Amino acid sequence: MRLLIVRHGDPDYEKDSLTEKGYREAELLAERLSKMNIAAFYMSPLGRARETARITLEKMNRTAQVCDWLREFPYLIDRPDMGGKDICWDFLPREWTEQKEYFAKDAWYLTEKMKDGNIQAGYRYVTESLDALLARHGYERDGEYYRAVRPNRDVIVLFCHFGLECVLLSHLMNVSPMILWHHTCAAPTSVTGIVTEERRKGQAIFRMSEFGDISHLYAGNEAPAFAARFCETFDSDERHD
Repeated sequence: MRLLIVRHGDPDYEKDSLTEKGYREAELLAERLSKMNIAAFYMSPLGRARETARITLEKMNRTAQVCDWLREFPYLIDRPDMGGKDICWDFLPREWTEQKEYFAKDAWYLTEKMKDGNIQAGYRYVTESLDALLARHGYERDGEYYRAVRPNRDVIVLFCHFGLECVLLSHLMNVSPMILWHHTCAAPTSVTGIVTEERRKGQAIFRMSEFGDISHLYAGNEAPAFAARFCETFDSDERHD
């Protein structure tokens, strides 16, 4: 089985929709996805993801199941440097790298900040929901790998958000999401592919074959949006916080 995790188009966060650029990106994405044989679509309930999905779904005359757990990972922690609370996956580099627990897949949510935000419960809600979906499609979680109960080559598409994408990937790859939140960046309408690998009968893992692919944007002469990134150098007028 192949999972395609798609981030929404360039967002208009105030309206929870897409910018004009985001709609152009979504059209190019739809052109790409419409050429594929896709077994099922799932999408976040938030407007920016639903609008991105809508363009593909209308082009293919398909529907998608709305999943609450695919919404952006919303949990907040105390951020004195930001003057209050902020999303749990937006730390300053020095702040989180000094605590080695953040690098451990079973300890990152046990730090004082994460405990205060009840992050572990939120993480479990998302990852258990993901496992329930995968089980419906033939792959059942068994410790750190999956049992291929009904192995298949279906393509499944999830329309969601960058922070949430990193949560999904961390569970499939058995790593802390902090590493993905802070060391990767998936541009709007990017496609991340994860494919099952069944080297022994009935035993499968999910292996990333592509991350944040935006070849459809380049094919349409559309530059990638800056959303989710921060300034490349401190003297830049790009986003710092």
